Amino acid sequence: MTRRIVLLTLAVTSLVVIAFLVPLLSLVRNVAASQATIEATVQAQSTAALVTGDQSVLSSTLQTQPNTAVFRFTQDRVTSVQPPTVQPDATVAATAANQVAATYDVAGGLAVLVPVINGQGLTAVVRTFVPDAELHKGVGRASLALIVLGAVLLAGAGLVAGLIGRGLVRPLLSVAGTADTLRAGDLSARATPANPAEVRRIADALNGLADRIKDLLQQEREAAADLSHRLRTPLTALRLDAEGLRDPDEAERMLASVAGVERMVSHVIAQARRPGRETGAVADAAAVVRDRVEFWSVLAEEQERPVRQELPDEPVSVPVSPDDLAAAVDALLGNVFAHTPVGSGFAVSVRPGPVPAVVVEDSGAGIEDPALLDRGRSGGSSTGLGLDIVRRTAEEAGGRLDLSAAQPSGLRAVVWLGPPPP
Repeated sequence: MTRRIVLLTLAVTSLVVIAFLVPLLSLVRNVAASQATIEATVQAQSTAALVTGDQSVLSSTLQTQPNTAVFRFTQDRVTSVQPPTVQPDATVAATAANQVAATYDVAGGLAVLVPVINGQGLTAVVRTFVPDAELHKGVGRASLALIVLGAVLLAGAGLVAGLIGRGLVRPLLSVAGTADTLRAGDLSARATPANPAEVRRIADALNGLADRIKDLLQQEREAAADLSHRLRTPLTALRLDAEGLRDPDEAERMLASVAGVERMVSHVIAQARRPGRETGAVADAAAVVRDRVEFWSVLAEEQERPVRQELPDEPVSVPVSPDDLAAAVDALLGNVFAHTPVGSGFAVSVRPGPVPAVVVEDSGAGIEDPALLDRGRSGGSSTGLGLDIVRRTAEEAGGRLDLSAAQPSGLRAVVWLGPPPP
């Protein structure tokens, strides 16, 4: 926008400068020629006054005026010329015939002719020649000065237009920066209203939109927290029932399952009450995955599911909170138990490196319909909440969730916790 304002101002200013500069250059040229012509006319008239006077004064005057000549006439014929090296031409004859002072354009300049007339008639014609250099003397410097002045005016107009454009664009850039901050998840950002009135109106509208979004999100969080809190009562009843089981192993298994559900409910409540996305959160992917695999291994052992894990000994830092990463791993492993037959094994691995990744593979039947691989997004035949949790966790870390067929069968899920390779 600033560039367009500057270009428009320069275009208009250029037209104005040209409209004034062309006549001024012509005027300077005419003024210089008129000044030289006037000086030549005065010189010719002063010399004509000496023709009938002392001839020695006339001779000395002609020596100081090399461009002036005197043509003496007797009976309409040139009888002598001072200086003798000058030859009469048609302009001299025309002036003698008309007996009127005149100015003629001749080769190389301008000729000013003045007739000398006494009581007996025409006696002489005085001609002063003005070369082109004299006619255009000072025109070059004056033209250059005018052109420089026009360039300075253009530069000044461009500078002023740039300052005005920046003053108009700066509030818009501020509003755009606020919109980018809101898009990044900081709902506390607000635009500062500034002139002109149109920009102030946009800032007010953006602030109103941000307030509305914040209110809607708050209502959604409160509803999710309330719903999750209501689940605690049936969970407490389940815990009491599990504690009353006579078989200690069965009771321990049931209590572990109830504890897992309670942990997920607490996580949902915490997520709902969290004001926004956590910034600067870091988790050790190897430690979190090791903990969750150990938790699910108890159930896998009961269902005779082979478990294979490949976890590095050194920490693998990823830009997500430990709770979010644990919820994502639980969602993937929960899908394995829910959608594969008893006895189907699974493998969990953590890939360190510039772009860490968590990989979960199972040996189930896999997914025949490739469209169902997007159920975390589309919510086709299932709720898709589990895979949606995984997807959102990956995207918060700047990565993505890749689902593909495992070899020789089953499903393979890769959670990239950073910008993934193409």
